[in-house]
Amino acid sequence: METYSFLRAVADSWVLLALTLFFVGMILFVFRPGSRALQKEAAESIFRHESRPAEAEQKEDR
Repeated sequence: METYSFLRAVADSWVLLALTLFFVGMILFVFRPGSRALQKEAAESIFRHESRPAEAEQKEDR
């Protein structure tokens, strides 16, 4: 079997299976119980200092 044929067969079967399992795992991770608070905090983090600038110790080091 040539190298290309072997790699094509692996990609068509095992890599597809691995990527599908990864996708399903990520979906389950995102919608797991108890993650709603973390997702809400992440979504609202850009509005945390909307009314006034962040304090010096709260700013990220650049």
